[in-house]
Amino acid sequence: MKTAPSFLNRRDMLALAVVAALLLIVFPALLDGFRLNLVGKYLTYAFVAVGLVLCWGYGGILSLGQGVFFALGGYGMAMYLKLEASSVENTKIQSTPGIPDFMDWNQITELPYFWQPFHSLPLTILLIILVPAFFAFVIGSAMFKRRVSGVYFAIITQAIAAIATILIIGQQGYTGGVNGITDLRTLHGWDIRTDSAKFILYFVNVVLLLSVVGLALFVRASKLGRILVAMREKEDRVRFSGYSVANFQIFVFCLAGVFAALGGAMFTLQVGFMSPSLVGIVPSIEMVIFTAVGGRMSLFGAIYGTLAVNFAKTSLSESFPELWLLGLGGLFIAVVLAFPNGLAGIWNDYVQPPIDRALKLRPKHQGDDVAKQAASTAPAE
Repeated sequence: MKTAPSFLNRRDMLALAVVAALLLIVFPALLDGFRLNLVGKYLTYAFVAVGLVLCWGYGGILSLGQGVFFALGGYGMAMYLKLEASSVENTKIQSTPGIPDFMDWNQITELPYFWQPFHSLPLTILLIILVPAFFAFVIGSAMFKRRVSGVYFAIITQAIAAIATILIIGQQGYTGGVNGITDLRTLHGWDIRTDSAKFILYFVNVVLLLSVVGLALFVRASKLGRILVAMREKEDRVRFSGYSVANFQIFVFCLAGVFAALGGAMFTLQVGFMSPSLVGIVPSIEMVIFTAVGGRMSLFGAIYGTLAVNFAKTSLSESFPELWLLGLGGLFIAVVLAFPNGLAGIWNDYVQPPIDRALKLRPKHQGDDVAKQAASTAPAE
């Protein structure tokens, strides 16, 4: 008889089974193609929220610039798709055939050197992972090695998001400017614009998201996860125990950045474009809201929070186009004031106890003993 991996307890197995059934069975069975593709779009933001649970919830590192990493992954995939759509045959009416149309409009006569690697799909996938990780490493090293954290780190990441938006818009000839990269057609010869392709991409998106959640569960259950919690509560104590706090902070920040980039790449495939509107301060703050509503200490809550906020956003914008921003803000404030632990707190307080009694599990307390967490991370003598 097979047993669950050591990092998966019975509650995690149940939660994973429920979310997998919801995303892989219930939604495809109940929703039409348009709505299912919309859910797929929402789930690309869940990659960011899962990373923020590790980075902010467990590590205490609030980043208000995750839209930058989302865009790095999205633009990386868009560059590959755009080059595939810009063959000499497809662009023969341009002044310079074989380059993206927005470059031709801006009198660029040859493909820039940093676009060249995106002719290859394997290299594109590798760069979608490595470039955000490198960028996060540079930011994290510059900040955490100097012990810049808390609100100062949050403000700096917010400024980086604003700068990135300005750079993307300003370099119109290389990035598509304010319009972004559009008219994306095929992935390695496969037309991604058809309904059947969008249906398949939805399942690819879900499987990748569940894999990311599995990796996050492994990190949470490992010694690294215990150190992150200890750092969040007693950073100096962890440092005095002999650990390099900055290195752990850099690692989890890089991991959250890679998760966000994977979400951005899937967004480009699902939606068919990438633009600077997904990079700046507002989308980055929205991503934090997804995490807060779901519960910043809950990996599964991140998925539900993302879906709930985006469903509310879509419903309010359809019904009350002039008031939906106020409604969305009111929803966020109401949830945070009434349920400070988000949707995960509602589950833990009101739904989980009856399930625990039925399954004869020990009650799970919201606040773990941080002293035990810190003690368990002390180096062995």
